[in-house]
Amino acid sequence: MKPPIDEATRRRRHRNERIAAAIFVLLAGAGVWLFIRWDAREQAEFERNRLYIPKAEKITPEILLLQEYVRIPTITGNERPGAEWLVAQFAKNGVRAELVESVPGRFNVYARIRGKQQGEGLLLLNHIDVVPASEQGWDHPPFSGAIQQNMLYGRGVLDMKGLAVTQLLAFVAVARSGRVPEHDLVFLAVCDEEEGGEEGIVALLEKRPDIFAGIRYSLNEGGLSEVIAERMTYFGIEIGGKQASRVIVSADSLEPLRQARFALQRQTTRREPQRILPEVRALFRKVAPTRARYRKQLSDIDASVRNGTFWELPHSYRELTHDVTLMRWPYEKDGRYQAVVDLFDLPGTSADARIRQLAAELAPFGVRIERVVTRGATAPLSRTDTPLFRRIITLIETTYDTTAGTLILASATNDSRYLRQRGITSYGILPFPVDAFQSASIHRANERVRLDWFVLGVGVMRQLVTGYVFDQPVTESVRTP
Repeated sequence: MKPPIDEATRRRRHRNERIAAAIFVLLAGAGVWLFIRWDAREQAEFERNRLYIPKAEKITPEILLLQEYVRIPTITGNERPGAEWLVAQFAKNGVRAELVESVPGRFNVYARIRGKQQGEGLLLLNHIDVVPASEQGWDHPPFSGAIQQNMLYGRGVLDMKGLAVTQLLAFVAVARSGRVPEHDLVFLAVCDEEEGGEEGIVALLEKRPDIFAGIRYSLNEGGLSEVIAERMTYFGIEIGGKQASRVIVSADSLEPLRQARFALQRQTTRREPQRILPEVRALFRKVAPTRARYRKQLSDIDASVRNGTFWELPHSYRELTHDVTLMRWPYEKDGRYQAVVDLFDLPGTSADARIRQLAAELAPFGVRIERVVTRGATAPLSRTDTPLFRRIITLIETTYDTTAGTLILASATNDSRYLRQRGITSYGILPFPVDAFQSASIHRANERVRLDWFVLGVGVMRQLVTGYVFDQPVTESVRTP
């Protein structure tokens, strides 16, 4: 039996725990800033971006369409109004779209244009649902679609209704061209992504395999743009991420859970890599030229490990080389003391082995695994030697005069993982620029997109999609309207 803990010791532990929690939040949030450069000179440049001088607003049909979609509060579980709106938009443009009920009460939208060839189809994937939003902290009501200083505000405008509208308009452009494309083009808007996709894309893969028949590629969310002083300095194309498992753990009181959480947080600051995937090594080399402080370490990451300088890299880079354990804050519910633990593991790590390892790490604290909510399944990273990937690189680099390359998600997931498990090569792209301050608003107050950048992204997506399905070369960039 352990001796009782005196009050001073308890207060000291809680203070240390709060400090560690604050550090952890900063480290976890660093993933958003992966492509921000952190030496003093460039930090000052980044800070200057806080001064936003808006351009004059130019309201276009694309913006009005996005505004209309954002005004529909499609919080997870209430996707039907958004699905019906999408079907109506297709109908206005002479396209038949199907309202698909994946499970009772959960709705998705599917449309297809048949091409001349089979087996090389392109899927435009997006999700209808958005996370909840209280009005606290918002400058405008979250579902108002308000426009101010060349920004459109609203829950879901970035995650992911803005991208969905660019896909919708690209699909309509193909449909209205009057030409039969070389390859099939499919539009699929799904429910339940924000809650894991079990009642959305997972159910559709099981019940409606015809939707995915003949699909080789998918374009989805997950991409990232680095914008410094209104210039895009890197365009990240998401090719995959870590596999995610979630477990519920419990104890006889909150104190053991807090102690376990404090101990697990140390894993977020690993000084040495577990494994460096070839794709991660290539990513580091690609971004190295624009990283003034860490250029040398990133350009040859293996040498950095050998000479002992790997640990100097920010956590957001090191996180891509090891498995991550993220234990949420413990809570009491109905007299039971529990916490949620998320495991984000490198491809190839055994989910079962990781869960067993977690159980062993928790046991000394009197914390046990109560149930496994989801068990991660390995999804291969998408290949980068494909015609579509090369097309994306060429179009983006000519349009934005930037460097484009891969991006690998560290502690986030999306529905692309289910497609990759079934052999569909999936890329995450964000066709319009989004700076760090806008990115930070995702799932938070004042989620917003810049109007002129969004309209530019509409053109990028249209050219990318039409160019692929009609087998057209990338001959020119898309310029600001």
